[in-house]
Amino acid sequence: MASTSEIYGDPLEHPQKETYWGHADPVGFRSVYDEAKRFAEALTMAYHRFHNLDTRIVRIFNTYGPRMRLDDGRVVPNFIQQALQKNPLTIYGDGLQTRSFCYVDDLIDGIYRLLLSDEHFRSILEILPEISILQFAKEINLLTNNPAGLEFHNDQRLGDDPQRRQPEITRAQTILHWNPSIDLSTGLSRTIQYFKERSI
Repeated sequence: MASTSEIYGDPLEHPQKETYWGHADPVGFRSVYDEAKRFAEALTMAYHRFHNLDTRIVRIFNTYGPRMRLDDGRVVPNFIQQALQKNPLTIYGDGLQTRSFCYVDDLIDGIYRLLLSDEHFRSILEILPEISILQFAKEINLLTNNPAGLEFHNDQRLGDDPQRRQPEITRAQTILHWNPSIDLSTGLSRTIQYFKERSI
């Protein structure tokens, strides 16, 4: 079952472990997605316990890489598209909120290892360290030689926007012997090249 870091809501625990129950607003702007994933995890474990179904839960944070949809709407495609068009990158809020990113090859390797394991509970597959959206935007501008800089916007929906996303991956490292191998700069360079080819 492909779950997400959104089940933590705006976490009070840093870094976030699999055992952390989260801090989510059940009626906030992001609640439909948050609660749907929490419910999906609950159903998965209920079927595992009651029906003895062979299950796996993987909590995915931010995955990126070639073959992302150009109109995906998430931060990586948005920033790269804006940068390639030499537009300022749009940052909502002050940009100090943090995220963690995992290159798609590393994610697939982790999921495959999880499928081959006897682990039925949840496992976080992600890359460290966390990086602020502000730093992330500057990195993309640097890699694309975009001189347009940044543009800050306020958005009322940011009220329950998670301020920190910092996964704790010790269980994946020890149980699955998994470690991400693609650093952010390398992964972004590959992704940018893909977007360039698709934009031609």
